[in-house]
Amino acid sequence: MVSLSPLSLLLLRLLFLFTLTHLSTSQNTTTKHYYLKLPLLHKTPPPSPSQSLLHDSLRLSHLHHHSHHHLHRLTSPVISGASSGSGQYFISLLLGTPPQPLLLIADTASDLIWTHCSASTHHNNNPHNPIFFPRLSASFKPHHCFHPSCKLVPNPPNSHCNNASTLHTPCLFNYSYADSSSSSGFFSTETASFLSKHKHEHKPTNLTLSFGCGFWVSGTEFNSAQGVMGLGRGPISFTSQLGRRFGNKFSYCLKDYTLSPPPTSYLTIGGGETQNDNVVSSKMKFTPLVVNPLSPSFYYIGIKSVSVDGAKLRIHPSVWSIDDNGNGGTVIDSGTTLTFLAEEAYGEVVTAIRRRVRNLTVPSPTPGFELCVNESKLVKGTSLPRLKFELVGNSAFSPPPRNYFIATEERVMCLAIQPVNSETGFSVIGNLMQQGFLLEFDRDRSRLGFSRHGCDVP
Repeated sequence: MVSLSPLSLLLLRLLFLFTLTHLSTSQNTTTKHYYLKLPLLHKTPPPSPSQSLLHDSLRLSHLHHHSHHHLHRLTSPVISGASSGSGQYFISLLLGTPPQPLLLIADTASDLIWTHCSASTHHNNNPHNPIFFPRLSASFKPHHCFHPSCKLVPNPPNSHCNNASTLHTPCLFNYSYADSSSSSGFFSTETASFLSKHKHEHKPTNLTLSFGCGFWVSGTEFNSAQGVMGLGRGPISFTSQLGRRFGNKFSYCLKDYTLSPPPTSYLTIGGGETQNDNVVSSKMKFTPLVVNPLSPSFYYIGIKSVSVDGAKLRIHPSVWSIDDNGNGGTVIDSGTTLTFLAEEAYGEVVTAIRRRVRNLTVPSPTPGFELCVNESKLVKGTSLPRLKFELVGNSAFSPPPRNYFIATEERVMCLAIQPVNSETGFSVIGNLMQQGFLLEFDRDRSRLGFSRHGCDVP
């Protein structure tokens, strides 16, 4: 989700839920390591894939230094969940003094952290959709117009900040998304609470965050959440703010959402040097993160070619490049479920896969999908065609078929890849394609690491 810049897709979003959040430590003879571990959890998919796809496509149409002595890392379990029909990642954040629990959409394609706020002090009548009450918090403090951070957020037209004469004038923000959803209010600071763990002791750890307190919120995008947790590359994102204390790196692993009971995955903020870290890192492949000056919040990677069952497809390299207008390229986005490819690449992929599954296709694909197969016709011991993305940096990303074929009806599986206009959009590797991989976003080295190992490392 992005602010009036290319907008990230949302379909079958897995949910980031901060439960059992704790600060873990490990210590050797010379160095102590800290990290925040956030649990990733999962719920069942929404009832109508085609409706979710339509919503996702509508959004796509608009889309277009830390010490060696104290490395910090934050890790939390994550639940994938779509039982609410939302398909987004949610983060459960404890905000304020005393802490108030909130559920925020985790979005790697935007920067601002904001919550739905209320000036009232009345208790929320809906426990499943709480709102943040700044008047009930002793640590809430709006930024003033002259605060340097105020320059990092978009201000509303005719903002008071334009004519501010005192330091008491609050910093107003107006964050609008390309699907017409928006939030506006006071850009502020607040205390976020986490539970620290060292040996057998559990102690609260408090961190100060700059965030938007949105008193005016519009759009249906936020019906299942109380705001957005921006995880992008900008200076006000959650990962950037915590990077000053926990290291300029974060990682996550999304486990198979079809498993029952739902497996626990983790979002980790920061990095360490434990034995498990070294084992996992030794098995990681890396590709450079590309910077697009016109869309600096996104995590771009470079694709060189695509193969199906080992056969390289005839796709011109320019299809994957970023042009002078900032269009094109490929974004890794945990907030997008399906994968979207530039039209030319999409056509070649669908043609190659269709040729290999022609005896399995169903005559009437699920609405919103171009290619669907009858799962019951799969011969035992065989599998669906295998995709491989050759990346810049001499690495290859080769996900299993279940990462790009999803069940849409009983015994029917559809290709979870969609086309995007090559001239005005860009390709997106969605979270479904990322399942089962540990992804590490190393911002200091400007690289993305990925591995099939490490998802089970606590």
